[in-house]
Amino acid sequence: MLDFSIFVVVLLGLAVIFVFLGVRTVSQGYEYTVERFGRYTRTLRPGFHIIIPIIDQIGSKLNMMEQVLDVASQEVITRDNAMVTVDGVVFYQILDASQAAYEVSDLTRAILNLTMTNIRTVMGSMDLDELLSQRDAINARLLNVVDEATGPWGVKVTRIEIKDISPPRDLVEAMARQMKAERDKRANILEAEGLRQAEILGAEGSKQAVILDAEGRREAAFRDAEAREREAEAEAKATTMQSDAIESGNIHAINYFVAQQYIDALKAFAGSENEKILFMPLEAANVIGAIGGVAEIARQAFGGSGSGKGGAGKGADDDSSGPWLSGDQ
Repeated sequence: MLDFSIFVVVLLGLAVIFVFLGVRTVSQGYEYTVERFGRYTRTLRPGFHIIIPIIDQIGSKLNMMEQVLDVASQEVITRDNAMVTVDGVVFYQILDASQAAYEVSDLTRAILNLTMTNIRTVMGSMDLDELLSQRDAINARLLNVVDEATGPWGVKVTRIEIKDISPPRDLVEAMARQMKAERDKRANILEAEGLRQAEILGAEGSKQAVILDAEGRREAAFRDAEAREREAEAEAKATTMQSDAIESGNIHAINYFVAQQYIDALKAFAGSENEKILFMPLEAANVIGAIGGVAEIARQAFGGSGSGKGGAGKGADDDSSGPWLSGDQ
């Protein structure tokens, strides 16, 4: 009886140990592969699982979350024979635990080396200027190549980023000089373009000024000609009227014409700059007679017939006292 009790206790203890060895708990974000006698049978997902102890064993414990790998710095020779130092990062995620465990050995190392070789391939086929200005294109090309290569491994490469591209110091200085020369060139071009535009605008302004000045002179000449034409017409009309009066025998008109010429001559002498004192044998009665003749013409034109008779007598008296023409003459 005692032996049977010991046997039962031992059997229960073995059962507890057997059950304990068969219980597996998988954390969130991880997956375990199960091997039976060394052969893959299934994958344990997050949660509580029971396996057969001794017969079933846990093969690999894989992280199913997105992970990041630092790509170490390496030297790359570009297509134009420039040496640059490049590093980067790779983001990937395991999608199939069995493929990641059994299709490749040392998954992390394989992804890292694949990325480094493709960085040299992609960047070695580009010029230095393209490397510095087209990082997005480089990242896209690397992502396509590496993601396609890691597909059979049950891995999805989500991003590849080039962190730093470091040319040699002498190359950086040469690029700085080139950039400065290019900027100076653009500045000189812009300055020359501004001067050219300013000269063009100045020439246009001068042209417009000349055109406006010519138009102004033409308008002034036209108006001067018109004024001279009107003055000539008035002079011709006055001359015609005087000629008609003389032809009709109007003595007062003749006296008016002579007096006007006489006064204009005196005005010209008086306005001379070289002569300040003028001595001439002038008789005041002659000038008064001329003025009387002018008044008589005005009375005949505006005063009527009665006043014209009285004025005629006065004109005759005035004419007799001076060198003017009279009716008897």
